[in-house]
Amino acid sequence: MASSRDRQRKLARAKLDRQMARRAARVRRRRQIQAGVGVAVVLALIVVGSAWGLGAFDRDPAENSAAEDVCLWTPQDAAANTNLKDVGTPATTGLPTEGVRTMTVVTNQGAPVTAELDVASAPCAVASISHLASRSFYDNTKCHEITTEGAVRCGDPSGTGLGGPAYSFYDENVPTAAPSPSASPAPGQPATYPKGTVAMIGSAPGANGSQFLVFFKDFTTADPKYSIIGRVTSGLETIEKIGKLPTVDNGSGAKVKPKDDDVVVQSLTVTEPAPSPAATPTTTASATPAASPSAG
Repeated sequence: MASSRDRQRKLARAKLDRQMARRAARVRRRRQIQAGVGVAVVLALIVVGSAWGLGAFDRDPAENSAAEDVCLWTPQDAAANTNLKDVGTPATTGLPTEGVRTMTVVTNQGAPVTAELDVASAPCAVASISHLASRSFYDNTKCHEITTEGAVRCGDPSGTGLGGPAYSFYDENVPTAAPSPSASPAPGQPATYPKGTVAMIGSAPGANGSQFLVFFKDFTTADPKYSIIGRVTSGLETIEKIGKLPTVDNGSGAKVKPKDDDVVVQSLTVTEPAPSPAATPTTTASATPAASPSAG
């Protein structure tokens, strides 16, 4: 009997040893797999970090350029504000971002006023004015204000200061604040808005639409609010003449409305960008005006 029991104990011991050996082998394999996975993860992180540092995940330059070309046109409620005129919106992509365009304003006050619009500094403002000009938006509208800052304010078909298109857009090229609010800059310091500057003005600050200012004298301020979009290149004498017209109260307590003579913008055109020598001749944006939708 003792011999039989001993044999059973040996068999049981051998079975236990085999089980322990298999369990130890599984543990070793698991640890090897985990170690391999850890090494793989570390190597992957090293590779990804190196690729990131070398710019492998940067977007294609063309994609970046396209994103920068987008202008945001914020819809305005033409039904709630009857001073607004809905003529659609400009494109949002593929807009020019360099070069200049020429804006020509013909008024009933003298020689045409020509201004050079800076596309690089204010691409959205230039795109908007070009779009509106192509729809004859500005034609036969009044410059309703001669501001106390020394500028002629135009571009509102309603003549109220509250009108514009059925969209707005943000500021683009607002100058930095002057050291002091003095009307006369310190020697050697340029004016915030030099004479001849063309700038956008919104019916609410930062909400630009169609209204613009043309300065007939230097204006310096510690709180610039207007986006500069260009400068007058000829016809500044016409703006200076308008600036000398007598003014009356415009209904809000400000004596800024031309008193006797209506200042009428008879037409406003914007040239397309100059073509390459092999391209077709330049045409104006308003050469073939589209029919204007009825005001909202």
